[in-house]
Formats: sequence, C-alpha cells, structure tokens
Amino acid sequence: MLVGRVRKGRTVPASGKMTPVARQEVLGLYRKIFRIARKWQSASGQMEETIKEKQYIINEAKTLFQKNKNLTDPKLIKQCIDECTARIEMGLHYHIPYPRPTHLPHMGLAQQHGRTFRHQEKLRKLSKPLYLKSHDEIS
Repeated sequence: MLVGRVRKGRTVPASGKMTPVARQEVLGLYRKIFRIARKWQSASGQMEETIKEKQYIINEAKTLFQKNKNLTDPKLIKQCIDECTARIEMGLHYHIPYPRPTHLPHMGLAQQHGRTFRHQEKLRKLSKPLYLKSHDEIS
C-alpha cells in the first residue's frame, strides 16, 4: 500500500541542479507517508498489528526512497511519483498498508519454455498495476 512504491527521484537539468518542483513534490510525498505512518491504525484495532503495519510503512518508504534517490530521468521520476500516490490512495481507501496482489495464476497457463511462455510473461508484466511496479524489485 502506502509506502510500497514510494520513490525519491531527482531531475538534473543541463545546469546540474535538481528541479525544484520535482524535489518539492517528492519531499512532500515522503513527509506525507511519515505523517500517515504516525497516525496509522490497523483495521483489526489490535496494538500489535498497528505497530507492525506502521513499521512496514516506514521501512518500505525508506527502502524505496533510498533506492531511487539518484534517479535523473524525468519520466522515471514521474512514474515513481504516480506509483507512490496510487499506493497512498489505495492504502488509505482499503486501510491496508500492503500492496494489493494481482490475481493472475503464476505460470498457470503456459509451459515453462517456448514462445507461449515468453508471450505470457510479457502479458503478465504489462498487466501489472501501477502500484505494484517496484514491489517485486525489493521483495
């Protein structure tokens, strides 16, 4: 959810400095995630679950922002910002901090080799929701 696909990126124009607009947007998302984590309550209402979910949100944010802190491509930065925003909205809506899984059977339709397998892999990759793009990279 929330934190999963949160990324900190930088755009570096020809002058070598970071674009202030992108920087402010990324830092704003980073702060927003930590405010959400501070106020987070688990759906079950149990204190152990709440602590576990808060820790997940914080760890996921730190991991992904750190991983992507050196991004310079504006398109990748925009993709990361969109993913972060989607995960925040979904997490708050469903009150679950974890990414929602896709419901595709893993290699259920194709054999483990050949053209059909490659085609199914390509379709699976294209069908992955925005909020799960970087989830497999850190799991």
